[in-house]
Amino acid sequence: MNLPGAGDLDAMLGAVDQLPFIVAVCEGPELLVVACNAATRAVLPGRDVLGRPIRDVISDLSGQQFVDAYYEVYRTGVPITGRQWRAHIKQPDGSVHEMFATFTIVPWLDAGGDLRGVIGAAFDVTELARSGQAAEAEADRLRRRFEQSRDVITALQRELLPSGLPVLPGLQVAASYLLADAETAAGGDWFDAVSRPDGQVALVVGDVVGHGVTASGVMGQLRAVLQERLDAGVGIVEALAAADRLAQRVRAAHAATVCLALLDPGTGELAYCTAGHPPPLLISATGGTRYLPGTGGMPLGVGAREGGNFPVRNARLAVGDLLLLYSDGVLERPGTVGDAAEELAQVASDTAAGRALHDPNATAAERVCTQTVELLVRSGGHADDITLLAAQRVPPVPDLVVDLPAEPAALRGARAQLGGWLAAAGAAETDVFVLQHSLGELATNAIEHAFGGDFGKDIIEVRATLTTNGHVEATVTDHGGWRVPERQPTRGRGLALTAQLVQSLRVEPGPTGTVATVRHPLTRPARLLTGFADVVTPVPPPAELVISELPGGDEARVRLDGPIDAASAAQVRQDLLRRSRGGTVPMTVDLSGVTHLASAGVSALHLVAESHHDDAPLTLVALPGSPARQILDLVGLSGVTP
Repeated sequence: MNLPGAGDLDAMLGAVDQLPFIVAVCEGPELLVVACNAATRAVLPGRDVLGRPIRDVISDLSGQQFVDAYYEVYRTGVPITGRQWRAHIKQPDGSVHEMFATFTIVPWLDAGGDLRGVIGAAFDVTELARSGQAAEAEADRLRRRFEQSRDVITALQRELLPSGLPVLPGLQVAASYLLADAETAAGGDWFDAVSRPDGQVALVVGDVVGHGVTASGVMGQLRAVLQERLDAGVGIVEALAAADRLAQRVRAAHAATVCLALLDPGTGELAYCTAGHPPPLLISATGGTRYLPGTGGMPLGVGAREGGNFPVRNARLAVGDLLLLYSDGVLERPGTVGDAAEELAQVASDTAAGRALHDPNATAAERVCTQTVELLVRSGGHADDITLLAAQRVPPVPDLVVDLPAEPAALRGARAQLGGWLAAAGAAETDVFVLQHSLGELATNAIEHAFGGDFGKDIIEVRATLTTNGHVEATVTDHGGWRVPERQPTRGRGLALTAQLVQSLRVEPGPTGTVATVRHPLTRPARLLTGFADVVTPVPPPAELVISELPGGDEARVRLDGPIDAASAAQVRQDLLRRSRGGTVPMTVDLSGVTHLASAGVSALHLVAESHHDDAPLTLVALPGSPARQILDLVGLSGVTP
């Protein structure tokens, strides 16, 4: 046999370097990278690769299971393959590149058959993953039928599970629910987070045996019983005893399991019971993990025993600690190798610390509930429903204190400060919309009606606090005497609009001014997962109003972007009247990009609509769910089309 010469070897290495897929050759226990090709270097630009351990070369993937796979192959000698795994790779400019890879990592043996290292080969299948398999088109009819049935099941689960999770001072709560991969029947898992009058929050994850409508119906009954008892302020034992009585009467509820915890966000004191359910996982602020001891509680409906069915244990969470409750579907996954509980703890710790997929806008609790599920099920799938409920103690947000001059130009700055405060508190987008509009209307009202009196200063005070049971209580105070101004075309609906948006509104005129108080609960939606689609980062909206003319032929077409408030309403009215020639030309106004529609803006649109005749109609385009559409639906302005 003729061995290749130096020239032949160089040619072979050059050929390997031209391979159109990723190749990395690692040697020794440290897995030093001794060879890689151009495709590999292109994926990892700007990195020193050769002569370094693979764990250092791709350290940014340490929480995404790729690094562990290399060392697992070296340790066991068993190849590992992955299909369309998602990876986030840091770039030299600090950005994050997302790719999907199908790969194989195999042992590298020397001529004597001894283990020398490992070889990894991967294909970049990002385009394939995002566009879908070509074969999927052939099965499109069946897939659509499956998705339609899945949509019905998803809707059922949404109705049975909580519509939102409370936003509380000093606590961030998140939850996710992934339907079983092997069935299209609704499941029996559930979660709940109940804010109690005493400032504690009850955290619940339960699991009814079986699937289907019966299991879902029983789940709904058990959840309702526990929610009512916990909201009434009873303790853990009393609440579980009520659910146990139901389970003894309803056969389908027999042997349902529950983990119920009571947490005081202010002190971190925790009491919990595991009624036949896996114990909670505690992730410390420093990244350490430990499972709390099980309490030895019995599943529901299995019969009484001496000493009680539901013993309770106590623990304490420090600020930064995260508590994770889960159903056993996350542990009992097909093809799981090794300790599933240990794997859950490691992946949850990585996601909590932000070491896994890149999602800077999510809280640690949200990352744990969504990324943990994705990372654990993507290789082997899941046969049962998976439910995760996470709660992390955080420093409470200070009360909002804003003083603004009594002039419309100050409203946008105050609105931005309120939005920042609500975001820091953990408010969802819908609640931010409601409170920004409501307090903006009250501040506008105060500016128009109540300043310049004999009692003080031309200053509007905005104050807001988040109560222990998850309500924002906010006040808008002026220091002037009430006055009725002359008729203005862009005012008059502020208080009525506010009353429709918030839970309660109270206006109290006094000898030194007027105080308007709103109260509104904050909730954050849980995630009912049907897949792991990319999250698109929204483009920040313009801070100032932008009016753009669109092509329209004989019709005037205009798009509005940004806020329409007391400061910009007159501009909108004048500009739309000018472009429609006083209402004599048909006009379509696209409000899709409007970020804030105050009552002053509504009045301006009313005046423009009144100037148009039947032969020159005004059409307003506002997408369902958009800020403009929500306000227009409340006030009933005619001429709106989706």
